[in-house]
Amino acid sequence: MSRAGHTVGAEPLATARLTLEPLRVAHAEEMAAVLADPALHAFIGGAPDDLATLRARYARMVAGSPDPRVSWCNWVVRVTADGRPAGTVQATVGPDHASADTASGGPASGGLAAEIAWVVGTPWQGRGIASEAARALVAWLRGRPEVACVLAHIHPDHAASAAVARAAGLAPTEEWHDGEVKWLLTFDR
Repeated sequence: MSRAGHTVGAEPLATARLTLEPLRVAHAEEMAAVLADPALHAFIGGAPDDLATLRARYARMVAGSPDPRVSWCNWVVRVTADGRPAGTVQATVGPDHASADTASGGPASGGLAAEIAWVVGTPWQGRGIASEAARALVAWLRGRPEVACVLAHIHPDHAASAAVARAAGLAPTEEWHDGEVKWLLTFDR
């Protein structure tokens, strides 16, 4: 997305072991099983969505943000070798996700910020899938000249997510938001 309101849209991405497919509502069927473990909500709260709720959530996500300045980019992470879905990654790109002044860790010179997140189903955890997918996402965002920085909010006790953020090039800041530490990577443009 540019300041003129053009959107950034998810594109197919690939790594050595993974395929990242732009989210479709039809993914809900197979993703409901991937995301069914209540343990996935230990740090973020809530509970797994049932199929109907997940389908409705994906429909809202695919429809896009009601704010024309914000782009919702979502992918299903698929293990290329067997084609099975393992999780998701997402980036919310817009001007309002960090302060516009660099002293508070926001994007410089009016650039956009991309807030990223990831989730990998329990059976696929511990295999580097989240790190590989997050690195691919950050590399894709780096290729968007309008994106000045990438940020994530991570629970201070969630060592696995901190390792994913670090692997993707983000570093913890002194900022906290809703009990989570803000991690940041600013692109040298």
